[in-house]
Amino acid sequence: MIFIFLFLLRPTHTRQHAWQLTSNAYNFFSFSKPPPFQHPIPGLIEEARNKFKNMMSKQSRTLGDAVKEYRSRYGRDPPKGFDKWWKFTQQNSIKVIDEYDSLMKDLEPFWVLPPAELRRRIRQVGTLPSVDLVRVQDGKVDVVKGLYDEPSARAIGFSSMVKKFEDVLPDMEFSINSKSEGRVLVPWHFIKFPNSTRQDSTDGFASMIGEEFIVDWRGRSNVWEAFRRTCDPQSQSRRLLNSLRAHFNETDSVNHFESAPNLALDQSFHFAESTNANFDFCAHPWAKNAQGHFFSDWTTISALYPVFSPAKAPGYSDILIPSHYYYSPTSRYTYGFDRLTFTIKDVDDHEVPWEQKSNTVFWRGATTGGGSSPPGFLPQYQRHRFVRMASDSSDINRTVVFANPPETNHYVRAKVPVGALNEDFMDVAFTKAVGCANYPTGCEGMQRDHRFAEAVQLGEHWRHKYLVDIDGMGYSARFFAFLASESAVIKSTVYREFYSDWIQPWLHFIPLSTTYSELYNIYAYFSGASPSMQEAIPSATNLTSTKPSRHNADEELHRIARAGRNWKAAVGRRVDMESYVYRLCLEWARLVADDREAMSFKF
Repeated sequence: MIFIFLFLLRPTHTRQHAWQLTSNAYNFFSFSKPPPFQHPIPGLIEEARNKFKNMMSKQSRTLGDAVKEYRSRYGRDPPKGFDKWWKFTQQNSIKVIDEYDSLMKDLEPFWVLPPAELRRRIRQVGTLPSVDLVRVQDGKVDVVKGLYDEPSARAIGFSSMVKKFEDVLPDMEFSINSKSEGRVLVPWHFIKFPNSTRQDSTDGFASMIGEEFIVDWRGRSNVWEAFRRTCDPQSQSRRLLNSLRAHFNETDSVNHFESAPNLALDQSFHFAESTNANFDFCAHPWAKNAQGHFFSDWTTISALYPVFSPAKAPGYSDILIPSHYYYSPTSRYTYGFDRLTFTIKDVDDHEVPWEQKSNTVFWRGATTGGGSSPPGFLPQYQRHRFVRMASDSSDINRTVVFANPPETNHYVRAKVPVGALNEDFMDVAFTKAVGCANYPTGCEGMQRDHRFAEAVQLGEHWRHKYLVDIDGMGYSARFFAFLASESAVIKSTVYREFYSDWIQPWLHFIPLSTTYSELYNIYAYFSGASPSMQEAIPSATNLTSTKPSRHNADEELHRIARAGRNWKAAVGRRVDMESYVYRLCLEWARLVADDREAMSFKF
């Protein structure tokens, strides 16, 4: 008899899936017994190792190889100065040479603009509030304009990255976003048919966007309305009869959202292959309510203007640059930072050996996550949902799968009250109420509905094996610090960053869906049965019929922690950010040059 082992594979977006065990999947067949159970996490880990190993093994070893690979990928010669960039990579032991597809995708739309027009748009957008202008001129880089004449930390950070090689660069300008949120949402038809849209911005910025630019929405519209216009006209988001301007109706209520199919408890045994940085919000408009960036108060830009930002969600046309939080050492965002000497140590003074770390899932943060345009959606933002889930004290059951006997590959399935699970291993809380006046029941309601605790220093995190990283107003700036530690990082995000092509989920960190529902089973796999799970063993269902063999999942978790730390030390260094920015500068110099062909590298 041939047994079929059936997993339900639920695609969430291109190249990302969720593995979900459907307990009654085999009931469609006339089997006398269920198929053998295999936990999906080991397969995800093994696949991740192979993917990263394969990518690294293919990196160019010579300048000639790099030029050939560039031409193969992008159909044109590399930019002028590519040989000097190559020398920089070799002098600084840069490991990732060829993986710049995301950068090239960011820049591709600007090739349709004439160089003079592109330069004009840089200067126009650079005059807007919350956008700074960084200029390279005569071999020197400087911030020439800032909000209220004070340059933002992001512009200063970017100029610091450029300074390492400023003397070899031609003159050019960069318009740097001073906000953490993405800024540019270009309507679909402008991107799809660029030659049929207006290319001349001579009459000014207002003529390009059709109105005077106001820095915040002020009730005029919202990010979701702007985002919808980036979608294909046949997509679900464009075909909706209602929008966020409509009344907050029953189908969008908080309670309904939390009981929606994507949050159902019977889906708690699925595992994302990657983060949601490529999630298709155009096809799944219901997901907008769960992400705070769709409610940002800052007005987006509806024409193709170059804005350089540290992160962007799907649909945005910003150009990615490294975050200044990653590059410039601070006690708040840098692992190993010494407050006395202002140096960075390899091992943080507060680091704890793996065996002494608490077996808990730890998160602290403020109630950031989005604005209030329109109001009424704040309880559904990513951080608020996570804190409520992790502090739920109810007796609603979660289905968890864990090894029994411990440290074996023999698994059982049990239903355990979520309140007991949270008590066992969740240490999650807000530390500061930001914007609580916009909460539907005010500041008192926010305090009542969520757990709050005292703020902690960065070093306090290293006491725990599991560190959760979740988006705030934009990307999370703590990710590199978490990776540098000897704890395992669980990351949930909808943002892409400059390094996204360079890091491998399930090897360097554990990806978490934006519903968070699989977190309990992630813990159950790596750490085994918690006290409340042990109590449920008498009523548990055996999933494995074969003889148990030894399997140390805690060591697997430790390997992920070490792999993340090694990645940060080898690929996430300051010099790796400089290498990325150097390559970006060469590409940008060619785009803004009157003779782009003359700014190409011939080998």
